[in-house]
Amino acid sequence: MDHFLQWFRQAGPYINAHRGKTFVFLFGGEAVESEHFSNLIHDFALLHSLGIHLVLVHGARPQIEQRLHEAGREMCYVNGLRLTEPDDLRHIKQAVGSVRIRIEARLSMGLANSPMHGARLRVVSGNMITARPLGVREGVDYGFTGEVRRIDRRAIRLWLDQGAIVLLSPLGYSPTGEIFNLSAEEVATATAMALRSDKLLVLSESPALRGVEGRPIRELSPSDAERLLVEPADLSEEMIRHLRQALRACKAGVRRIHLLQRRVDGALLLELFTRDGIGTLITADIYEGLRPAAIDDVGGILALIRPLEDDGTLVRRSRERLEMEIDRFILLERDGMIIGCMALYPFPDERLGELACVAMHPHYRSKGRAELLLGYIERLAREQGLNRLFVLTTRAAHWFQERGFEPAEVTDLPVGKQALYNWQRRSKVFIKTL
Repeated sequence: MDHFLQWFRQAGPYINAHRGKTFVFLFGGEAVESEHFSNLIHDFALLHSLGIHLVLVHGARPQIEQRLHEAGREMCYVNGLRLTEPDDLRHIKQAVGSVRIRIEARLSMGLANSPMHGARLRVVSGNMITARPLGVREGVDYGFTGEVRRIDRRAIRLWLDQGAIVLLSPLGYSPTGEIFNLSAEEVATATAMALRSDKLLVLSESPALRGVEGRPIRELSPSDAERLLVEPADLSEEMIRHLRQALRACKAGVRRIHLLQRRVDGALLLELFTRDGIGTLITADIYEGLRPAAIDDVGGILALIRPLEDDGTLVRRSRERLEMEIDRFILLERDGMIIGCMALYPFPDERLGELACVAMHPHYRSKGRAELLLGYIERLAREQGLNRLFVLTTRAAHWFQERGFEPAEVTDLPVGKQALYNWQRRSKVFIKTL
């Protein structure tokens, strides 16, 4: 009970932050066949009840393959896309239609004593995707396999504003009345781009991305994702497609793309309503304008921190000390001006890191930029094998507590840091578990 109360209270800020936002969700046909599919539907209903605008994009690959197999049709994939012959299209339409109807039926449930009781969800689907044929590429004729030409953004927005859930299938329609088999991943990405959605969440069948020593990768910048794709030997074909589409969405203005393991029951809720999440976040937000400091930045850092040193918020640092420790600093820059800085001093033996010299230009406070710096520092700390951060502060205790730091004692600090503690300054100690 205590664990539930703690989680529910901590979810409050996320509930407020997500209300009124537009999220696009991608899940494959495997999810529809899963024993946990009802739980996923319940989670969608819960998100809708919290005021989130939902666009659901479903795949149907296993169902299509089963229909084609039963019909004795040969399946052929090139570059991850199925070649669609005219005789295949009938079976594909049946499979996709069947999956869509099953999803709509689940979203329509309202039995008493069930999570769907009283939900009364309105689900809308239709011809909101205009498609065109892929045509012949590198000598391969893709037949009735197509690509997204246009998303009817106005229609989707209209339905969302009226409180409906929009359900999109991997089929598109041409102005001449033809039907094309589409990639669900492309449909989801194109929809997120057209809507400029706040999030694109992908429920993947692939294992989670892992980095050094097998630790899960929680955050990626676009450049990090591109580096993974340079040598993708350890990535599944599906994950390669996900990363490519995530990069496409990110560059087109979709702020955050989340890659989640579909097999983890409750992955959506854990990702959206807990501090650390459970998937991999790909975003340019947390890295835009962030960079390691260089020796030429010492003057700019001094100009930023001097007022805070003068009023006693920060411990005074000399130019010489800054020059010696410049590689510990991360900067936030805007139009060539340093507007924020933080430093990370690792204590590897205790797996602790000190967060120091936290400063933000007065004109850019209360706009979330300090959180960007903190998130980047936390990522660096995890990459260095640290599992906790500590900070000493005299003026900003509430700011750190609001971001997960908890009060601690001087005796909780690394031994080397205890010896340097200034008892006259009497800084308060806070520690955060990463």
